[in-house]
Amino acid sequence: MTLPAFLSGAVSFGFLLISLFFLRFWRETRDPLFVTFAVSFLLLGAGQIFLALGGIPDEQRSFVYLVRFAAFLLIIRAVVAKNRAT
Repeated sequence: MTLPAFLSGAVSFGFLLISLFFLRFWRETRDPLFVTFAVSFLLLGAGQIFLALGGIPDEQRSFVYLVRFAAFLLIIRAVVAKNRAT
């Protein structure tokens, strides 16, 4: 096992753990902001897992960045919606 593969797994685990953390808060409050954050971190974790296990050459990884972009767009949309509601 190489160090980059180990670190990629650790980052993936962190994203998935954060997703579960936000799901717990959503279950307690039913605030849509928390479920959006959970889905976003789940997308980030899935993208990281795909990069770690996929063995894709560097020049063909552009679709993973689209998944990351979608996750960040979800976060931005949730924060803007939350600020407009208050």
